[in-house]
Amino acid sequence: MKGAATVGVISMAGCLGGDSDTITVTIGGTSSDSSTQAAGQALARAAQQHSDVVDISVQVTDGWTANLREYDDGNIPAMGVDNNSISKAMNDDAPFEENPVDSLPHQGFMFTSLQIHMVGLEGSGLESTADLQDGGYTIYPIQPGFGTRLLTEEILKDAGVWEPNEINNADTGDIPGQVEEGNIDALCLYGANGVELSGWCQNVDVRSSEGLNLLEVDDDFKQAIEDHSGALLEEFEPYGYEQDVTQYTDTVTSWSLAAQWAFSPDIPAEATKEIARLSNEHHDTLREADSTTLEFTPEAMTQTVMEGLEVHEGVAEFFEENDVWDDAWTRGEASEE
Repeated sequence: MKGAATVGVISMAGCLGGDSDTITVTIGGTSSDSSTQAAGQALARAAQQHSDVVDISVQVTDGWTANLREYDDGNIPAMGVDNNSISKAMNDDAPFEENPVDSLPHQGFMFTSLQIHMVGLEGSGLESTADLQDGGYTIYPIQPGFGTRLLTEEILKDAGVWEPNEINNADTGDIPGQVEEGNIDALCLYGANGVELSGWCQNVDVRSSEGLNLLEVDDDFKQAIEDHSGALLEEFEPYGYEQDVTQYTDTVTSWSLAAQWAFSPDIPAEATKEIARLSNEHHDTLREADSTTLEFTPEAMTQTVMEGLEVHEGVAEFFEENDVWDDAWTRGEASEE
């Protein structure tokens, strides 16, 4: 089992007008326009308004997969991260095969599920994912370093549409402009929790000149999703778009990826238990700041817990007190202060 890193970005600051200390936790929140960043900022707002135990700071990073390396390097004590990336890191699988991480955080709780799907651009000639097998198109499979990119890359390779096409590796902030300029034929976008598109995906929608259409997903592509242990095949009506994207199909076929907040054992149990409480009890505050906020319940929060990696002590206490703890899970030990 991988060890836990010792990180020094947790601070204690005296509460104004109080005798106790506030624990400040820095969370790696991925890119500035991402679903994770939005969820982290909402959590920070909830802590500011409803807690005298914890303050939350959200740091821009390069993505869920990249967060595991940032943690291993001691740069962040907490993060948003997906289970597929954690599993790859635990088992030294690609992209951690040649450069593995020595330490992993303790698990926290689920905060989002991203529903990744593919759209084509008007003028590309694309109507189906099967068309991509012919090759010669430019695909944007999300920014390198993102957990959504890691999973998407694996799905596209398994479906036989990666190798014959050109892959665009731009940052999410640059893609709306490239779509506007006509440099992309197909791209993978995602929404969160069935509510809204992620921020950068909304920008693509706005700047695409109403030129996006869902691609029909062929049986081979669906099979690639079903065969991948890190993905969940979901089919539903499109949401979040400001345009009609149903010229070729009125159904979104997504490879969905759940993510959790994960924490260093150097963070006191009191802090992570409070973060779990805030998420569970102050949904209205979270939703005011982030319209894609998950409908938090203790049961829903356990959906990302994996066997074989410790659950942070404070989160374990929260689960136990809400009668959702499973004895198959491993309880971690956190710092006293």
